[in-house]
Amino acid sequence: DFTEQVGFPVLIRPSYVLSGAAMNVVSNKKELEHFLQLATEVSKQYPVVVSKFITGAKELEMDAVADHGKIIVYAISEHVEFAGVHSGDATMMFPPQKVYVETVRRIKRISHQIAEELHISGPFNIQYLAKDNDIKVIECNLRASRSFPFVSKVLKTNFIDYAVRIMLGEKVEKPGKSLYDIDHIGVKAPQFSFSRLSMADPVLGVDMVSTGEVGCIGDDYYEAILKSLLSVGFHIPEKNILLSTGPLRSKTELLISAKLLIEKGHKLFATKGTHDFYEKNGIATTRVYWPDEKQQPNAYDLIKNKEVDLVINIPKNLTTEELSNDYTIRRAAVDFNVQLITNARLASAFIYAISRYRLEDLPVKSWEEY
Repeated sequence: DFTEQVGFPVLIRPSYVLSGAAMNVVSNKKELEHFLQLATEVSKQYPVVVSKFITGAKELEMDAVADHGKIIVYAISEHVEFAGVHSGDATMMFPPQKVYVETVRRIKRISHQIAEELHISGPFNIQYLAKDNDIKVIECNLRASRSFPFVSKVLKTNFIDYAVRIMLGEKVEKPGKSLYDIDHIGVKAPQFSFSRLSMADPVLGVDMVSTGEVGCIGDDYYEAILKSLLSVGFHIPEKNILLSTGPLRSKTELLISAKLLIEKGHKLFATKGTHDFYEKNGIATTRVYWPDEKQQPNAYDLIKNKEVDLVINIPKNLTTEELSNDYTIRRAAVDFNVQLITNARLASAFIYAISRYRLEDLPVKSWEEY
């Protein structure tokens, strides 16, 4: 039995589907049976792939154009969220900001080997997992990806122009510019439409749910990420903030962020586990009750009454109680138009950004000025 050999969590994936349809990360045998049944219904004629899901890994992408197996132009982008969020839903930064130099070197070497082995002439995209400089290929797509126009704009190098000329048989020269030669940062943020999808759970996973995306450029990482998140509907919070920060790793990751919010004058409300953890670490929060606890202050009522203007809800586990309460909080945030973040790394980046920049501090420039 594969799951007994590698342990949980594992990834269930039907063959020959787009946008991660019916893909799921499962944590126990009961979920495994349920999602295997679901996957076979989506892809009845073809097998279902079960693979080990690596937690805490970075996801990086190589967008490139090759000519007879030789890479002419390339760009390596880094996802803000850990692997497990579909690339279409991930917040992406280019050039990569928090990656080992050795990781980048290995990705370049593997990409050259794949391009040469497949004798690629034209555009391609490779998605990678990276953890402690251990690199694994998720997939290689022999086409232009959604990030092609984004990296072309940031690098000011038209990748599709190179691809078309190569596919038409023209001889092209490598440009002199590389990803280390630019003085600005690009961040691509996804746009969601959960408010138009009644009862949909606004949480990110391996199944793509975004309906658009925005790319922004800044002089540093936090400027770029704040611009991009503001562009997809976020605003800088002015009132109270509700925290339900999920597993211990997420709680720890948001520890400094919580201190920054208090320094900015925000009052923090927190569900029981988060409240207890932060209290032990000297951070003052007001404990709120779960939606099903019918006691005050209640998380649902805080959102409904617009007493908070940012909800950070990080999914913890798949127990019935956690699933029900977390879903109710997330859905309430969407239904009552309160901004919501469900990923600890993205929440941390947003909080650091609003701690460094006020709205009036953000420079507005045309693309040509970068």
